[in-house]
Amino acid sequence: MESASQDINLNSPNKGLLSDAMTDVPVDSAVEEEIGTLRQVLAAKERHCGELKRKLGLTPLDGLKQNLSKSWHDVQVSNAYVKTSEKLGEWNDKVTQSDFYKKTQETLSQAGQKTSAALSNVGSVISRKLGDMRNSATFKSFEDRVGSIKSRVVGSRENSTDGLHSPSGAGDKPPQDNAPF
Repeated sequence: MESASQDINLNSPNKGLLSDAMTDVPVDSAVEEEIGTLRQVLAAKERHCGELKRKLGLTPLDGLKQNLSKSWHDVQVSNAYVKTSEKLGEWNDKVTQSDFYKKTQETLSQAGQKTSAALSNVGSVISRKLGDMRNSATFKSFEDRVGSIKSRVVGSRENSTDGLHSPSGAGDKPPQDNAPF
C-alpha cells in the first residue's frame, strides 16, 4: 500500500480518488459518511468564521496587513537578519570613521557651500542687470511706444460708433481680467 502517494488535500480535484495500489482495498461506507460529515462541519465553521470577521469589520486586506506585519516581525527577529544588521552596522562604523570618508564629506560640504554662494551671486547679477535694463533709455522708449499704442487702441474702442460695446459693459471702467490663470 502506498499511503504516501495518496492525495489528502480536501480541496484537490482528486479528493476521494485512491491510488492504483489501493483500488482493491474495500472502503467502509461509514468512513465515507464520516469524511462527508467532517467536510460539512469544516465548511460550516469556515462560514461562521467569515461571518464573525465581517461582524468585527475585518476585511481580507486587514488579514493581509496582519500577515505581512507578522512576517516582517519574524524576519526581523531571525538570526540571519540580526547577524546581517550587526555586520552592516560594523561596516557603517568602519566606513564613517575612515579618513577617506571624512575627507570626501568635507570636500562635498565645501563644494556645496561654494555652489550656493555662486548661485546667489548669479541671482544678484541677473536682478541688477534687469533693473539696469528697465531704467535704460531704450526700455523707456519702448515702454512709451507700447503705452501710446495702447492708448490709441483703447481710445479707438471708446470712440467707435459702430455699435460695439466694451466687454465689461461698464463704459469708462477698464474691463476686469477674468482669465483663469
